[in-house]
Amino acid sequence: MLGNFSFGDYFKEEAIRYAWEFLTEVLELPAGRLWATVYKNDDEAAELWRRIAGIPESKIVRLGEDDNFWAMGDTGPCGPCSEVIFDRGEEFSCGPECGLGKCDCDRWLEIWNLVFMQYVRDEAGKLSPLAKPSIDTGMGLERIASVLQGASTNYDTDLFLPIIDKVRQIAGTPFETQDHVFASRVIADHIRACTFLAADGVHPSNEGRGYVMRRVLRRAVRFGRMLGIQRPFMAELVPVVVDIMGDAYPEVSTKAEYIMQILTRDEQRFLNTLEDGQLRAAQLIAAAKQKGSKVLPGEDAFLLYDTFGFPIDLTKDMAREHGLAVDEAEFARALEEQRRRSRKAQRHVSYDAAQMVELVKGIEPTVFTGYESLETQGEVVAIIAGGSRQTEVEPGDEAMVALDRTPFYATGGGQEHDTGVLLSVDGEQVLAEVTDVLEGPNGVVLHVVKAIDSGPGIVAGQPVYAKVDKERRDGLRRHHTATHLLHKALKQVVGDEAHQAGSLVEESYLRFDFSCPRALSDEELESVQKMVNKMIMEDVPVITYETSLEDARQRGAIALFGEKYGDKVRVVEAEGFSAELCGGTHVSVSYTHL
Repeated sequence: MLGNFSFGDYFKEEAIRYAWEFLTEVLELPAGRLWATVYKNDDEAAELWRRIAGIPESKIVRLGEDDNFWAMGDTGPCGPCSEVIFDRGEEFSCGPECGLGKCDCDRWLEIWNLVFMQYVRDEAGKLSPLAKPSIDTGMGLERIASVLQGASTNYDTDLFLPIIDKVRQIAGTPFETQDHVFASRVIADHIRACTFLAADGVHPSNEGRGYVMRRVLRRAVRFGRMLGIQRPFMAELVPVVVDIMGDAYPEVSTKAEYIMQILTRDEQRFLNTLEDGQLRAAQLIAAAKQKGSKVLPGEDAFLLYDTFGFPIDLTKDMAREHGLAVDEAEFARALEEQRRRSRKAQRHVSYDAAQMVELVKGIEPTVFTGYESLETQGEVVAIIAGGSRQTEVEPGDEAMVALDRTPFYATGGGQEHDTGVLLSVDGEQVLAEVTDVLEGPNGVVLHVVKAIDSGPGIVAGQPVYAKVDKERRDGLRRHHTATHLLHKALKQVVGDEAHQAGSLVEESYLRFDFSCPRALSDEELESVQKMVNKMIMEDVPVITYETSLEDARQRGAIALFGEKYGDKVRVVEAEGFSAELCGGTHVSVSYTHL
């Protein structure tokens, strides 16, 4: 996605001028084939397109809120938008009634959307002008490439055609049907995604980013089977992606062999799983037929989906071959129940990034004192609840509270958040429980609190005494230091092919995610365990210090791939063993605290 942004700087006139200049002077698109849509009441945008671009009134189409008014949600920043449309010509027309705003055919191709964020909408639906109107635009890279190359679709550009040609070669058959063409396009899209995910250190797994990657990879494999490809093949497409993308993204070139190993390993696992799943599906179908049923229960279909990765369409195809239908309603209920449990597990309401930026506007970055102390006096500088700034938290209510100073560590770097309490400034009365801590925009730490039912509540501007739960913090810092020892031990035993891919540091346990193109042997696992235990038992001092990024690298400190570091970095060092860039909390001596 291409785009340009302005936060309180230039606005509507400049955005339209920049867009027109780029399209007609830089990309040299014919002005006569460009149209514009505007929000139905946005007379200003319509006039600017006429004056700046010379677009006639007949090619400026006014549309309603569904098409030309952007909002991040029911409340928050919003505003009208204006789309630049490329007329692909009569040959793409849907018929005599074809027209921009009248149909949704392939003739009218949106190539750029200019969003004019000039309002904020409250819970009552009222629009108020933003103090600093902003610009947010988006233009699809593949879409503009298709226009410049005269291609019918994104998949007919030089970004995809070489991959599709390689898929055809592997399949060894011409693509004779639309299903074949669709399958090849899915594979081309998905191999690009998997290549970049693997290059970024993500590997297929059952959690988080790894789970998304596994789903994408396995969907491509299923479409490969539709083309008659019965063996692992995705790795064969990686060199083609590298040829296309390697100049702009050299990491995919330098890691090509590693990427191919990652994809082949999980693809082979999936093919084995498919065989097991097909056997289980046959058993479930046979059981249903034995009962005289004409319908495969939705719970069985969900079992195949959840355990073996079978999409519902594959299960329906297998059932249909045996004269059975699938109870799709029951399957949908089981799927929704799984999603409900997942939503319930989330601890707090998420806010759109742009909305959060607006909510913390004007708040100074929070001073973190939690390295030195677990208790700090601070001042309530902001209260956020219900999507807007508030002046108080009433007894029993929940909100997010920002303090000018805090000892509370926010979730980040794999380490979970602190918990604790906010007390009256004399420390005598509990005002609220702190249940979560988030790192907001601009360095503002947000404390998710629940005001005590029997207390006085909290008001903005009030001084409070912030106190961290020491027992939980001790558990978190012990396990965080342990992840550093484990990371270094893995590097020493396995080598640089082992890369940290994430971690979870909880009060009572830790989880360390790492990617490696092969499984570790029992001997290697035992060596890692012995090495970590040896460093703990030797009571190694753990020190922290700040230095320049360059100096830290020269000292051999490990920096995690994908993390962004400033000129000044914090190094956590287990003397004589490991050194790693980290902003988390840690013990000071290994054995005494671990």
